Amino acid sequence: MSLGSALLPARESTTATGIFATGRKRSLVFSLLLVVATLCAYRGIERNGFINVDDNAYLINNDHVHAGLTLKTVKWALTTYEVDNWHPLTWMLHELDWELFGRNTGGHHYVSVLFHALNAVLLFLLLEYATGFTWRSFFVAAIFAVHPVNVESVAWAAELKTVLSMLFFLLAMMAYTWYAQQPSKRRYGTVAVLFALGLMAKPQIVTFPFVLLLWDYWPLQRFGSRSNDEADTRFARASFSRLVLEKIPLLMLAAADVVLTMRAQDKAVYYASRSYGLRVRIPNAVVSYVRYVGHALWPLHLSPAYTHPGNTLRLWQVIASVAFLSIVTLLAVVLRKKYLLVGWLWFLGILVPMIGIVQVGDQAMADRYAYNSFIGLFWIVAWGTAEVAENWRISPRWLAAPAGLAIVAAGFLTTRQVTYWHDGETLWRHALVATPDQNFLAHSYLAGMLTLENKHEEAIQEYLTAEKLHWYPLTQIAYFADYELRHDHRADAMDQSQRVLQGTNDPAAREMAYRVLGIGNTQLGKPAEARENYQQALAIEPHDPYALMGMGLLAYRESDFKTATDYFSRTVEADPSDFDYLLLATALRQSGRETEATAAYASAQRVSKDWTQAQDKAHWFLTN
Repeated sequence: MSLGSALLPARESTTATGIFATGRKRSLVFSLLLVVATLCAYRGIERNGFINVDDNAYLINNDHVHAGLTLKTVKWALTTYEVDNWHPLTWMLHELDWELFGRNTGGHHYVSVLFHALNAVLLFLLLEYATGFTWRSFFVAAIFAVHPVNVESVAWAAELKTVLSMLFFLLAMMAYTWYAQQPSKRRYGTVAVLFALGLMAKPQIVTFPFVLLLWDYWPLQRFGSRSNDEADTRFARASFSRLVLEKIPLLMLAAADVVLTMRAQDKAVYYASRSYGLRVRIPNAVVSYVRYVGHALWPLHLSPAYTHPGNTLRLWQVIASVAFLSIVTLLAVVLRKKYLLVGWLWFLGILVPMIGIVQVGDQAMADRYAYNSFIGLFWIVAWGTAEVAENWRISPRWLAAPAGLAIVAAGFLTTRQVTYWHDGETLWRHALVATPDQNFLAHSYLAGMLTLENKHEEAIQEYLTAEKLHWYPLTQIAYFADYELRHDHRADAMDQSQRVLQGTNDPAAREMAYRVLGIGNTQLGKPAEARENYQQALAIEPHDPYALMGMGLLAYRESDFKTATDYFSRTVEADPSDFDYLLLATALRQSGRETEATAAYASAQRVSKDWTQAQDKAHWFLTN
């Protein structure tokens, strides 16, 4: 029996006619409806652009991605830890997308939407076959397809990794259901390969082996012997210890991926753990669980950034959250409803790696982390409502209207949420409206977007607001100082750099601070101080192109053209831009090395994207 045929509906609980006369026809119609609903909810997404968080590293400024899908870029994808992750399959898909669509953002976005629609279909088919309930499965899949919390995972181009990993997660779940019917090495191997591919897309599905144990309990009901009358005889049953041993190879795959992920995110985790101690992270995790439940049931005021509260959480918030989670967990156990217990543990368990016990970044929570975990909550609602209706003798037809209304309402909210992802400025201004209290992340990202739009004074104000709301590590202050200097806030930049030098031994931050001071002192007409600053920066990072250029300019202005040529040559090696080649060409010409000057000049023309601007910039730096 093939995997595809194994997952076609085995039984139906109702009689139907017409297009619903057979299980296959009904599944096909519902699958098409899910695709249509997804496309309707995400209509207009092709008009959205990229945003200024992660999209730049993944797509806009990534030369490897721009090179397309080649043997060289595949090798890079398999070995790189770029953007603090190891997810080669995601990189390869981005490379293919760029080869197909280039800077046409609509193409990139539609790939994510199509993957999301496919995920909804796979979820429906999986639940329908495993449980035998078509309408309940369709409701869960439909809510998943159009729920506004999932917009972040679908409308954010850099989050292609979420929908891609979910695709392989669901395929692996299907393969496991196939395996559970008739266990064999070949079927188990299919599960392992699909799980590995999912991990290569995003490590978010690392809890998969534990999810399978829940799946064994319900709906597959594999625990125990076949003598249980309630058991689904389609799936091979086994002891608990046997089922655990069955997951060991998958746990080994998960462990290997955890090691790779921790290695990739080593610095990010280190700085986050210094900023947020365990006594801060655990209360935030508890409160975030409850906030996620709120977002599932009442998805309003969603934001792309939820600021970490640090130690500002009230004691009553933590106690109330612990009480809520404890009560629901106790009810799930006491009521002995398998769908309730498994759905609740699915929600809690899948969120464990992202809930903030291991902190990465400054966010308290994120909508993209709910993409998979909310499925457990959705089926609790579907199965719980249906069961209550049965107990109260309410006809299933009476449930159609509220179910349809919920799907339509969620779809409407999703369509509106998609518009907020039109561009970076729109997104972060929406974030400040949705979460106005102390959202330093939104202010900081908005400042970055305003910078790209050359609205420098507005950007500086947003950066200052962000700094007032949040204590930034000095390693980040160094970047802020560099930004301020680039936009003529020299005094503030130099003050910030002094703070960095006085407060941290981080080499990268100190190197940047010395460089900023060197440029500032050059502008103030203090060549001796500037030379000392540049030398201190180069002692830390000998290939810093800005410090090398600064030393070359100081020598050029003192008519020491030989020294200037040496420094400009090193600058070109570190940063072969048109501007740097023009500086080198000018110094070579002043040194009487005309042939070499001509070659450098030709190199400048070859790499230049704006020749006039490069010439004007070089002239200004050499004469001021």
